[in-house]
Amino acid sequence: MNNDLMLIGEIAEFFGVSRKALRLYEEKGIIKPVKVDTANGDRYYSAEQVQQLKALSELKALVFSTDEIKMIMEGKTAKAPLLDMPEKKRRAWQETMNCARYKEECPGEMIKNVQVSQAAQKMTEMTEEERAWLLAKMVCLEDVRAQKVLSEALWL
Repeated sequence: MNNDLMLIGEIAEFFGVSRKALRLYEEKGIIKPVKVDTANGDRYYSAEQVQQLKALSELKALVFSTDEIKMIMEGKTAKAPLLDMPEKKRRAWQETMNCARYKEECPGEMIKNVQVSQAAQKMTEMTEEERAWLLAKMVCLEDVRAQKVLSEALWL
């Protein structure tokens, strides 16, 4: 066999993907092996395809769908859609990061709520219903955040 070609297993290991994933990319027409041995079904990839697989891996890491990756790799997108896809991904990542930042702030807000609550000191003495209401008040921070925003808006 030609020394310039790599078996599917070698290329899969090199990129940290499964053979199944490479077969899926082949099935979807994203990247096809340059040679398939008809006798045993071995798939071979060329050195040039390593760059394509590198690009594919990067796009996958950025959570582009296989359909989006195919469009990008085939160059079948006009300049504007090619710019639109990464911009949409960037906005989606920003939204994800904003959500993560909010969730990171929540435990601190919960701690503050518990520390300032006189009732929290007497939780063991409360009925289940009273505890449920207290916990909802201290843990459900959406209401607290909304109240703070509303309060700030009213005082502007």
